[in-house]
Amino acid sequence: MLIWIVLALVLLPFVALALAVRPVLARLPQLRRAAVALQRRAGEAEALRDSAEALQQRAEGVQRQLDTASRRLAVIKAKRG
Repeated sequence: MLIWIVLALVLLPFVALALAVRPVLARLPQLRRAAVALQRRAGEAEALRDSAEALQQRAEGVQRQLDTASRRLAVIKAKRG
């Protein structure tokens, strides 16, 4: 009888641990896929950020050209009349 009590005291925690760990282990493939997707999205976000910075620089260049053209147009208009 003592052996059954000892076995129960030793085996029950392992069974409880296995039951607690089982759902986590079952979700590991989903978690791995989610991690890969997150890394891919982070890479896409980085590429978009770089594109946005390049577009911002281009817009600033176009704005400078527009300012220059406006000043030249003002000079031309002033000369005419």
